[in-house]
Amino acid sequence: MKSITIKGSKRESVGKVATKALRNAGMVPCVIYGGDKAMHFSAEELAFKKLVYTPNVYTATISVDGQKIPAILKDIQFHPVSDKIIHADFYQLFDDKEITMKIPVQLTGTSPGVLNGGSLRFTNRKLRVKALPANLPDFVTADISALKIGSKLVVASLANEGYTFMHPDNTVVVQVRTSRNATDDAEDEEAEATEAAAPAAE
Repeated sequence: MKSITIKGSKRESVGKVATKALRNAGMVPCVIYGGDKAMHFSAEELAFKKLVYTPNVYTATISVDGQKIPAILKDIQFHPVSDKIIHADFYQLFDDKEITMKIPVQLTGTSPGVLNGGSLRFTNRKLRVKALPANLPDFVTADISALKIGSKLVVASLANEGYTFMHPDNTVVVQVRTSRNATDDAEDEEAEATEAAAPAAE
């Protein structure tokens, strides 16, 4: 999984006055857990742009006073009026310790059910997976090329080498529902078979 570097500075004071001063200066108070002890630091709000305002998922490399710590963003708080980031929590990653993250699902292929007028329902656009940091995928691939009207793709049918899905096997990821303009897949297959057999009859 790709990583985004966030440069920060250790916070000597974590009181309300110091925190308010940081925010007024365009900085975000942060804390990173998971190690021997929590570390408080601050980083520029602009540094979070690629990490937060994107449909993709990234790990983070927290660079503080020459120390680089691999981590993931666990929680982020926004101001209720201005929508500015006011606090961020990170969790430290270790090479030998599995972590759970929500990973976006990327659809591939073309559904014959959709071509016949069916409605594609993308039920779960992100799935929780558990893996070692090195095995975390950028996205989970879901091939919809076999989905006819009434068909669905469940978690159990997705490739998951190197990681484990934290969902029941029958969790629906994407399905094709019927609609008013839909034609029956079986009718289309019968028509195609008839057309293919027509020249032989001549």
